[in-house]
Amino acid sequence: MTVTSITKMNRRHFLLQALVARIAYGQSLNLEEVTLGDLGRYTSRAATEWYLSRIDSLDKTVNSVIELNPDALAIADVLDRERGTIGPRGALHGVPVLLKDNIETADRMSTTAGSLALAGSIAARDSFVAERLRAAGAVILGKTNLSEWANFRSTHSVSGWSGRGGLTHNPYALDRNPSGSSSGSGAAVASNFCALAVGSETDGSVTAPAAVNGLVGIKPTIGLVGRSGIVPISHSQDTAGPMARTVRDAAILLSAMAGVDPRDAVTRDAVNKGHRDYTQFLDARGLKGARLGVARKFFGGNTPTDHIMEECLAEMKRQGAILVDPADLPSHGKYDDDELQVLLYEFKSDLNKYLAGLADKSHPRTLADLIAFNRENRAKEMPYFEQEIFEKAQAKGPLTEKAYLDARAKCLKLSRAEGIDAVISKHKVDAIVAPTTVPALFNDLVLGDANWVACTTPAAVAGYPHITVPAGMVSGLPVGISFFGTAWSEPVLLKLAYSFEQATKARRPPRFLATAKLVG
Repeated sequence: MTVTSITKMNRRHFLLQALVARIAYGQSLNLEEVTLGDLGRYTSRAATEWYLSRIDSLDKTVNSVIELNPDALAIADVLDRERGTIGPRGALHGVPVLLKDNIETADRMSTTAGSLALAGSIAARDSFVAERLRAAGAVILGKTNLSEWANFRSTHSVSGWSGRGGLTHNPYALDRNPSGSSSGSGAAVASNFCALAVGSETDGSVTAPAAVNGLVGIKPTIGLVGRSGIVPISHSQDTAGPMARTVRDAAILLSAMAGVDPRDAVTRDAVNKGHRDYTQFLDARGLKGARLGVARKFFGGNTPTDHIMEECLAEMKRQGAILVDPADLPSHGKYDDDELQVLLYEFKSDLNKYLAGLADKSHPRTLADLIAFNRENRAKEMPYFEQEIFEKAQAKGPLTEKAYLDARAKCLKLSRAEGIDAVISKHKVDAIVAPTTVPALFNDLVLGDANWVACTTPAAVAGYPHITVPAGMVSGLPVGISFFGTAWSEPVLLKLAYSFEQATKARRPPRFLATAKLVG
C-alpha cells in the first residue's frame, strides 16, 4: 500500500472522528485564531478533533499537510488523563503541533523531505525537536509539505512543491506561492490547521514563508536548537524554528525546542547562552528607548511593501524607539556566491551522512543514488524542474578543499564582523530592521520561482537570530517586518517583536480567495 493511500485512509478515519466531535461539541467549539493561553480551556481531544476536522474540510485547497499522525487522538487522550491526575506539564500540554516533513518522528509517520525516494522511511528514533515537543506534552498532529529537499534540488524550482506532496498554495490567495521551504508549515498555521508548527531554515525557509503567510517566524541562533534527526542541507546554517500566529506562542514553542542536543555538538553553548523560558522577555513597552538600525538596501524603492514599512517605522518612533536610518550592512550582497559554494559542499557531505544512517537500507544511501532515482522516476519527480543543484553538489569534493574553506571563511567575515556585528557596534543599535520579503508571488510551474527579494541572508550565513512579525497587507497579501541581531540576542529580538506586534496588531486571517484582489 502506498503512502498516499495510507494518508487517504487516515483522512477518512479522522473525518468520522470529526463528525463525532461536531455532534459532541456542536457549534460552540471554534478554535480559529486561538492562542495557547486560550487553548488550555479545552481538552486535548477536543482541540485535536477540531484541527483534524478543519484539515479535512479546507486542506483540499491549500494542500499543506502531507501526512496525519494516526495516533494523534490516542496521544491526546493520554495527555488529557495526565492533566486530570497530575496536572499539565506546561503551556504545550495537549497542544496539536505540525512538523515539517524533514523532521524525524519515531512513530507511524514517514520522514521524506518531500521526496518519493524516501517514501515510507520510518525513523528509528525521534529527532531532538520531536523529543523536546513530546516531553513538553505536545500532540504531534502530522507532517507538513515542503519545497522538496528544502528547496535545494533545482535552480528553477517552485517553492512548496514536492514529488510526494504536490504543490502547497497560499491560503490568502490560492494562485499565490506560500514561499519555502517550510511552505506547508506556514500555510497550515495561517489556515488554523494547528496551534503551532515547526519549520526549518537554511536561508529564509522559516522567515520568508512566515512573512507571506501572515505569521511570526523565528530563525534561532545556530546552536540554540538541536539539529539531530533533521534532513540536512548545511551544518553551518541549518536550524529548526517556530512558526505561530503570535509572538507569545512562538516564544513558548522556542522555549520547548531549545536545549543541548547530545547528538549535535554545536548546541553546547546553549547551556549558558540559552534560556528555559523566552516569554519572560516579552514586553509591550519594549520599543521605548530601543535603538534600531534601518537596513535601507533591503527596501525596494517606493513599492507598496515599502509604504507599509514606513508606517511601521513611524509607529516604532511613536512607541519610543530611536531609529538610525540608514544603517546598512557594509557587506550587503557581497557573499551570495560564496554562500552557495558552502551550501553545495556541505549538502553533499551532510546528506551522505544522513542517508547512510537511515535504518531502512532499501532507500538511497548517497546523493549520487538520489540523482539516479530522480532520473529513473522523472515523470513523478521531475515533471516541472530538474536537479541542477544536486548535480553541482555531487561534483564537489571533501570539506578539506581550499575552495570550501576559503568560501566559509569569507562568509563568516562578511556576515559577522563586516556585516551584522559591524552595524550593531558602529551605530550602537539593539537590532536591525528591514522588510522580510515581498508579498506572495504567483505560482509558476513553467518558469519556477521568480526572484524572492528578502533580508534573510545575513542572519542565515552568520548563524544569528532573526524574527519576522506581520506588518500589514498589500492587496490582501501579508507582508512581514524583520528584526535581526547578533548571536544569542533572541531575548532582545523577542522584546522588540512583541512590542511591535502589540502596537500594530497587523495579522489578518486568510480567506482562501482564488486570487488576490488587486487595486490600481
